[in-house]
Amino acid sequence: MKKVVERERNKTCYRVLHLPIWVWVFFILPGHLTYDLYVHGPDWRHAWWLATVAAVCAWRGLAGRLPGVEPKPYVTHYGVDKPNVPYRVVCYTAAWIDLLVPFSLNFLGVVYANIAGRWALGDLYTWLYYPLALVVVIATVLDMIPRARRSTVNEGAEKAWFYVAVWVVVPTQVVSWAAWRLGGGLGLGPPHLARLRLLIPCAVACATLYLALRGVLPRTRRYYAVPEDESGGSMGQLEQVRDA
Repeated sequence: MKKVVERERNKTCYRVLHLPIWVWVFFILPGHLTYDLYVHGPDWRHAWWLATVAAVCAWRGLAGRLPGVEPKPYVTHYGVDKPNVPYRVVCYTAAWIDLLVPFSLNFLGVVYANIAGRWALGDLYTWLYYPLALVVVIATVLDMIPRARRSTVNEGAEKAWFYVAVWVVVPTQVVSWAAWRLGGGLGLGPPHLARLRLLIPCAVACATLYLALRGVLPRTRRYYAVPEDESGGSMGQLEQVRDA
């Protein structure tokens, strides 16, 4: 067992700073709205949805029912078998959808553009976003999604894998967006722009993945609890740290 949190209660500033994170997670959850936001800019639908999400998150935050917004930390020791609470399951499932689905669709869109010579990202978001999101939800139901599993016993590794995904996806998505917005200003034609949007994000994704797997990037060091041994040793008494 490894104690990772010393504080008994979360500071107010800590709780407040986590609230916008979950507002953003649920704001970008509807794929069709987010795609339209980046392509066409905001409209009344985005304003309505943002107001709704902000109100619900503020309500649940005041009740202490959002990760990081709780009055006191829920997970204080790695290796302790505690039941996961429903709000953590819902929030981290939504976060995994935000991380994995747009990343996958953008990658497929760029690969298709390089092969077929035309962009089809809008069609991919229309036909595949919600089926892929459903796959993530089903994986949660099957107890396969890190930080959304029924027990927190492997939180030390699951938290790290979540941040591995964050470190890979977020910089790659930002670079991909920049290549899309700035590539036209460089006078690149569609084929060259498609290659640029494929090569640069792939390079960023590979670099961040390597560093994250090595545990170099913040919060990517993985702690694995050792199961109970034959001599009766408790899993809470042992731990194992693994680096790629």
